Amino acid sequence: MPYTAPANEYQFLFDHVTGFARLAETEKFSEATGDVTAAILDEAAKLANEILAPLQRPGDLHPARLENGVVRTSPGFADGYNAIAEGGWVGMAADPEYGGMGLPQSLVNAVMEMVGGACLSLQLAPLMTQGQIEALEHHASDEIKRIYLPKLISGQWNGTMNLTEPQAGSDVGALRTKAEPRGDGTYAITGQKIYISWGDNDFTENVCHLVLARLPDAAPGTKGISLFMVPKRLPDDNGNAGVANDLKVVSLEHKLGLHGSPTAVMQYDGATGWLVGEENGGMAAMFTMMNNARLGVGGQGIAVAEAAYQHALAYAMDRKQGRAVQDDTIIGHADVRRMLAEMKADVFAARAIGAACAFAIDMDHATGAAEWKARAALLTPIAKAFGTDIGIEVAQKGIQVHGGMGFVEETGAAQYLRDVRVTAIYEGTNGIQAADLVARKMMDGGEAAYALIDEMEDAVEGLKDELPDLASAVFSALETLRETTEWLVEQEMNDRMAGSVAYLRLFARCLGAHYHLAAAKAAGSDSARAKLARVYIGRLLPEHRGLAEHVMQRAEDLYALSVEDLVA
Repeated sequence: MPYTAPANEYQFLFDHVTGFARLAETEKFSEATGDVTAAILDEAAKLANEILAPLQRPGDLHPARLENGVVRTSPGFADGYNAIAEGGWVGMAADPEYGGMGLPQSLVNAVMEMVGGACLSLQLAPLMTQGQIEALEHHASDEIKRIYLPKLISGQWNGTMNLTEPQAGSDVGALRTKAEPRGDGTYAITGQKIYISWGDNDFTENVCHLVLARLPDAAPGTKGISLFMVPKRLPDDNGNAGVANDLKVVSLEHKLGLHGSPTAVMQYDGATGWLVGEENGGMAAMFTMMNNARLGVGGQGIAVAEAAYQHALAYAMDRKQGRAVQDDTIIGHADVRRMLAEMKADVFAARAIGAACAFAIDMDHATGAAEWKARAALLTPIAKAFGTDIGIEVAQKGIQVHGGMGFVEETGAAQYLRDVRVTAIYEGTNGIQAADLVARKMMDGGEAAYALIDEMEDAVEGLKDELPDLASAVFSALETLRETTEWLVEQEMNDRMAGSVAYLRLFARCLGAHYHLAAAKAAGSDSARAKLARVYIGRLLPEHRGLAEHVMQRAEDLYALSVEDLVA
């Protein structure tokens, strides 16, 4: 399936939209200069285009399978993973003390989008490991760091995240997995976990599971949860993968998409584990990994959106059907042109939001400034939810561009939608992201939101002479966002929740318009980017009015419908 990694798009975002150059001015990221950044993007694009993209269809057609307790991965996946590991891409952001590169999250975000656009099923393996690395760096003991981090960073070992159980999905506090102390610093872990991405494979030396479990007499709910490192093979005295632990893959899920990624049901039968972080502090430790993964999953949505757009564009430029106003192929039809233009505009908006979130995380790490921490926290649920929503919407439009051929598996268009659909569900459903935005992220009374709105309005105000019609439309939308935020923070929590998804979408629409405007300014009023900004601001941004109305409906009408009314 044809794919060209968007390295140039990221270079443009870094140079003209996110302010990436500021990172090189900090002590922490002083080596992230323009030359280094360009070289990394170029090499990552080669990896994606030449090595990983050819694995996309084989992974779908020849899924991972479980044979006699052994997971067999899709053809070529072992070589693809080894190329990722040997290139140092797993440990890009990791601490150099343990073999990492110490690079900004902004670059990791860009590289992982390119890897995911090429082959999302395989990209999940390093993505999970990167999240585990960050969790261990922040919460693990020195001994666990010494043993596990070098192997995870090198890619010799891979990491997973074990939260969900059959009776405990988003309600993590309902988990039943037990951790019994043995008195020697280890714990016996017993229980079952489901939906474990890359729970096993046939190409890494070890699989390292971070498992949430409950100690004896622990408090109920999330306050009584601890986190444990439970490896597939127990490290020997030299830190190498040794004898097998008491755990196994029970089965692999039969999924709508991501067939090349083995999603396991894991059984732990008194498996040996080590505590990570404090007793009963498992959620705090796990949230470090989850927040890393949420930005990464938003990037997965964008990755698939980019690939689906490229696939649809290539088809539209080749397919002859009917009489078009321009060109000989269906790209000359107005509605096909509309779909492609909206797809491209939404991909840019979602990518810019993700890049801005990654930049805020980097500035927080580099400066420790409270305003950057608040900015990163505010943008994370928006980047995750909007990135994955756009992935689904663009993949769906890609099928529509193909017409009937999009419904035929041989064209490959349907795979993008099947693969991306889960991204709106895992790492916290998009409804949970929206709830987090209007609740936890508004505990400051909207201060972080207002600071971002102020910043956007100042930037747009400065463009009213240069791009008057576009700037005026964006400024008006930002005022609607401000007024809606003012209303929201005054409401009871359930009324906030009733409009939470619409509020997140409203915020994202306005952010996308702001970044499109910045791109138009940088490229010039007659540029392709300015023309794309006009599509976004003229056709997609007007959605903000209806979203604002939705937010302010409160919850009364929803609960006026009884269960019986819904059944009738």
